[in-house]
Amino acid sequence: MLISYNQNYEKIAMGLLSYVADLKNVDRLQKEMATYTQEEDKKLFLWRDTDTDNIVALVGIEYAESVVLIRHLSVNPSFRNEGLIYKMLDKLNLIYPIQAINGTLETAPIIAKWVQKNAETAPDLDDDI
Repeated sequence: MLISYNQNYEKIAMGLLSYVADLKNVDRLQKEMATYTQEEDKKLFLWRDTDTDNIVALVGIEYAESVVLIRHLSVNPSFRNEGLIYKMLDKLNLIYPIQAINGTLETAPIIAKWVQKNAETAPDLDDDI
């Protein structure tokens, strides 16, 4: 279940963000957390596992009128390879249905795979004509 970040989840969010390669340095990590909490166009979402009720993944976005930029994606190592990133992206797509979902240099390959997966599983509208 995708939930919005709030201050109660700060340590959990910082722990998940610390898995991101360029956020290993504590000062850099704290600055990045500050941008998500202080800048209106940036937002963190957390993924709560419904079986364990634990926060196990995170997505950081920057949004505008026409695009949602996926800045950070992080999953607890114990929950990797369970498709959580795709589930988070699916939920974001429901929250921001008008905006295109794009990635940074780091996240774009994952976004491209998600787009491809959705294209493969989407119903073929030509079949109804």
